Amino acid sequence: MTKNLDADGLKSIVSDYDILYIDLWGVVHNGIKLHEGAIGVLSKLSEIKKNYVLLTNAPRPNETVKKFLEKLGMKSEQINHVYTSGQAALNYLKKNLNDKDFFHIGPPRDFDLFLSFKNNKKENLDESEYILCTGLYDDKSDDLNFYKDLLEKYIHKKMICTNPDLIVDRGNKRELCAGSVAMVFEKMGGKVIYFGKPYPEVYNQAINNKDKKILCIGDNLNTDIKGANLQNFDSLIISDGIHKTEIENSGIEKVSKMYESIPNYIQSKLTW
Repeated sequence: MTKNLDADGLKSIVSDYDILYIDLWGVVHNGIKLHEGAIGVLSKLSEIKKNYVLLTNAPRPNETVKKFLEKLGMKSEQINHVYTSGQAALNYLKKNLNDKDFFHIGPPRDFDLFLSFKNNKKENLDESEYILCTGLYDDKSDDLNFYKDLLEKYIHKKMICTNPDLIVDRGNKRELCAGSVAMVFEKMGGKVIYFGKPYPEVYNQAINNKDKKILCIGDNLNTDIKGANLQNFDSLIISDGIHKTEIENSGIEKVSKMYESIPNYIQSKLTW
């Protein structure tokens, strides 16, 4: 049974763990502003010298996300704990596909992911050796049928997806993510290599977690909690995130079973 920590706070369990993986979007900020309670938690973790990683399924390199957080007002000491799915993907691409031509699906703001091999970017799918999906085009941000039509003749090509998230809430607006395009591609029979939660590579790259007791904190059952379950880490779901309405209507036990992802703990917002 999932234990509610709203009364006792994170402080009641934090001593049980060596490392905390903490999601950014939906936990520490909402894409527009920082959540004060969560920032307070990060300060407390630093005070007690507890290791933590701000692990995010952002399809951009670490430095880009760090600059974004700086603009939101996060302290540099906290920003230095960031690790992104984009960074994990970039490390793989540089090592394995650095000289291969690719076709990019995603907005222009994601171009910094492949600056070091930008000359390999092709404007035509026929000329590409693989597909790099970082998100949706700005003018096709809610039309998955467009991507089905675009990709249906190219399911023989490999897709690299740098953000397994299906959706994200930017303030009060819900947006599709790269994972939604990848899911369309997979349903047509295409092969996708994912980087980010719930897949193990991003956890292992971010910090040495061997033989450590770990708690994963996030608002997404499909990624944050499923990733914890797959690797036998404990987890804490933040209910005031993308599953807010579902949890309010049905309760965490029923919703978590529906997603086949079971958290150990639940908090409405991350607080100490």
